[in-house]
Amino acid sequence: MAEFSLDLNEDNLQIQQWVHDFAENVMRPAAHEWDEREETPWPIIEEAAKIGLYSFDFQAQAFSEPTGLMFPVALEELSWGDAGIGMAILGSSLGLAGIASNGTPEQLMEWGPQCFGTPDKIMTAAFAVSEPDAGSDVSSLRTRAVYDEAKDEWVLNGTKTWITNGGIADIHVVVASVDPELGSRGQASFIVPPGTPGLSMGQKFQKMGIRASHTAEVVLDDCRVPGHCLLGGKEKLDEKLSRARQGIKSSGQAAMKTFEATRPAVGAQALGIARAAYEYSLEYAKERKAFGRAIIENQSIAFKLADMKTRIDASRLLVWRASWMGRNGKEFVAGEGSMSKLYAGETAVYVTEEAIQILGGYGYVREYPVERWHRDSKIYTIFEGTSEIQRLIIARAISGVHIK
Repeated sequence: MAEFSLDLNEDNLQIQQWVHDFAENVMRPAAHEWDEREETPWPIIEEAAKIGLYSFDFQAQAFSEPTGLMFPVALEELSWGDAGIGMAILGSSLGLAGIASNGTPEQLMEWGPQCFGTPDKIMTAAFAVSEPDAGSDVSSLRTRAVYDEAKDEWVLNGTKTWITNGGIADIHVVVASVDPELGSRGQASFIVPPGTPGLSMGQKFQKMGIRASHTAEVVLDDCRVPGHCLLGGKEKLDEKLSRARQGIKSSGQAAMKTFEATRPAVGAQALGIARAAYEYSLEYAKERKAFGRAIIENQSIAFKLADMKTRIDASRLLVWRASWMGRNGKEFVAGEGSMSKLYAGETAVYVTEEAIQILGGYGYVREYPVERWHRDSKIYTIFEGTSEIQRLIIARAISGVHIK
């Protein structure tokens, strides 16, 4: 087990600089264009693949690094570059996390590389959980998976929504109910391979922020996948269902196991947006003059920046702690993963709003990036569990009471 330290080791410092250079030189110059276009920035993803940033190998390196800090450090730098393009690069990671959390080692090695492909053949992945009537309440999923024993195939039917890379991904990881009476305990995750008939894209959403990231519905209409595409395998699923029917407590269900692993990473992305807005508004406040002096000389501005910096640093401490705990097998006894996502997400909204206030009218127009950063920040209080859901998780963890 790695000791917790606030000093990044040499490997993590090198990764931090490597990703920062890519974010500064490739992502930032293109950020406004792809936000306006609201399209997947394939040329940027290709550049990330060429240097190995968009790859299964980098993901494996980051997740296996003993301190657990390599991935959040990299994500902060990507979102500092641009959250929308960053999400386009990172979207496949959630599909990979779904495979890693619920699949066998053999399934991870088979499907993990296909989530990213190669620099010559880019591939993408999606993790499909949310539905029109089941967002935070994942126990209410209606998408069904029925086993066809004669053909050793699973037949999937339903509609998923708010899916990053939905419908355009090569690999879809779909969470479906195999026994609706068991609620979340009756769910399983499935790989839908490239080109599988019965899977199509529904509505593509036009969003307030992170607009370079593709978000759409995924429609499953008698979508048949081979038996070996059930993550974890049939024997393990049958055992889980049997325990659930007997009332034996389960260690977790398909969707939540993935979200538990990714919440600190989401917090790291929010942190990158907040840092970008803070740094920009700090420099602006030093240069902008009003009534014969730099506006930072006014307490009303200086105190805003002091609060922004304090909340950013506090967010980073929570993200790093949760990331280290997750990597080193420490149980989240007080909802530490949710704490990191909750605080960093709300900090991003707070900091970007304060940045707009510091810039005044310039902060409200698209010529300046803080307006985009503010739009980008809001989703971090919503997806992968709203702020309200994070508070519920933390409250239940610290009280031992099933708060509703």
